[in-house]
Amino acid sequence: MPEGPWWRGLRARLALSIAVILVAALGTAFVATYRGTGTQVRNQIDGDLRQDATSFESKIPFYPAKPRAIARAAQSYLDQQSSFGATARLYVVRIAGGGIVTNQPGIAGPTSGATRAERLVAGPPRESDESRALRTAQPGFSTLRFGSEPLRLSVVPVIRNGRRVATIAIGESAASVARAQSGVARTFAIAGTATLLAAIALGFALASRLSRPLRRMAGTAARVTAGDLSQRIGSTAPQDEVRVLADAFDRMLDRLEDAFARQRGFVADASHELRTPLTVIRGQLEVLARQPAVTREDVGRVNAVVRTEVVRMERLVEDLLLLARADEGELVRPAALDLRTFVTELFDALTLTADRAFELGEVPDGTLIADEDRIAQVVRNLARNAIEHTGPGGLVRVTVAARDGRVEIAIEDDGPGIPAAQRDRIFDRFHRTDSARARGQGGAGLGLAIARAIVAAHGGSISAGASPEGGARVAFELPAFRPAPRATPPAATRPREPRPRRHGRPPAGRPSA
Repeated sequence: MPEGPWWRGLRARLALSIAVILVAALGTAFVATYRGTGTQVRNQIDGDLRQDATSFESKIPFYPAKPRAIARAAQSYLDQQSSFGATARLYVVRIAGGGIVTNQPGIAGPTSGATRAERLVAGPPRESDESRALRTAQPGFSTLRFGSEPLRLSVVPVIRNGRRVATIAIGESAASVARAQSGVARTFAIAGTATLLAAIALGFALASRLSRPLRRMAGTAARVTAGDLSQRIGSTAPQDEVRVLADAFDRMLDRLEDAFARQRGFVADASHELRTPLTVIRGQLEVLARQPAVTREDVGRVNAVVRTEVVRMERLVEDLLLLARADEGELVRPAALDLRTFVTELFDALTLTADRAFELGEVPDGTLIADEDRIAQVVRNLARNAIEHTGPGGLVRVTVAARDGRVEIAIEDDGPGIPAAQRDRIFDRFHRTDSARARGQGGAGLGLAIARAIVAAHGGSISAGASPEGGARVAFELPAFRPAPRATPPAATRPREPRPRRHGRPPAGRPSA
């Protein structure tokens, strides 16, 4: 079977889907980890800055809260700290009405007085953007650009006697945040790439394994399309969805092969059934044509034979057309009918067809939704079959029972019965229990097939078994039965005396209709 490019196949698409899902998962995990790492490092810096600011703020005197006293206290605290660098912090104290005290020379700001601290905070005449940002930073946490690195800044106001006397700004390099995030990105890049490549390889291998039964199914389907209906998948994989699909495919092929076999047998049997009367007609005409002197008796004899065979062909064609309508779902037209009246009238008509001991059991009162003509056809077919397999005076019994909104009608006899191995097959088209018997005896083997088609069209079922008298019992069940509101007294079994046979045939074997 030709295949397309590998990248368009199921394996490649499944592996690519796994890769896309993995990339999305890794991307989500990376973003969450990257941001979480930055937030965690930043929160740690903020905690340290908050603690340092609290310690620094406690060094500012409450009295006297004068600029000079505040400047001296701030300078004393800063003298204990290291100069701002790679590992130290930046301290800037803005004194209200005073000036700036810082451990970073070069930050401009106004000065007051001539103390050592004020001389230390004296800045250049021109203030830089960084100094202006530090001086004007609002209380709280913020991140500023200081030189080539980001600076995390905590600004805390100093309140004394209800007024702000100074503002403490403590900054620490935030380069550790960038370094931590860079490490996360580098780790994800290396590990993620390796994981992605491994996932693609494993995904392709897994897709190959999963798609192997599908490819086998495709090959089997191609061979079936070519005409080999004996092909099967025969999957031995674990009981998963693919195994279920393979088993369903095999069951479908079993039914398909059986349907084709039945169709071929049906066509062959129909051809043979039609060929037999045609052969008889042609033979009779040839015999008549070879006679040098044709008499009226010869013409009458040939005419009778030809008429008989034509009637046989007409009946066969009508049966085949009926079965065809059943296959198309156009067989029955249900309507409401009174069950007791229907069965009683039908039984009375059956008693006139042969010299048999007919019996009718109790018939429940109620209404059945069914096609009256078709159900009568089923009963006649079953009764005719029972009559053909019983001798003169033999028993043919009709029983009717209703339960749970369904009604069962059964035909029983005391004939030879139906072998157990044949009970499921007698409803097949052209099936005969005795395949060696002459075709002139009985029908073409379509009577029970027609009965099953009619019952199935009503949504019912039909089956064959043994009767209490040792013969055959064929029963069919129909839905849509509504019993009468008030029950009637049970009717006694009605035995009938044998009547003169009007359309019977001499009993011969046990063929099906």
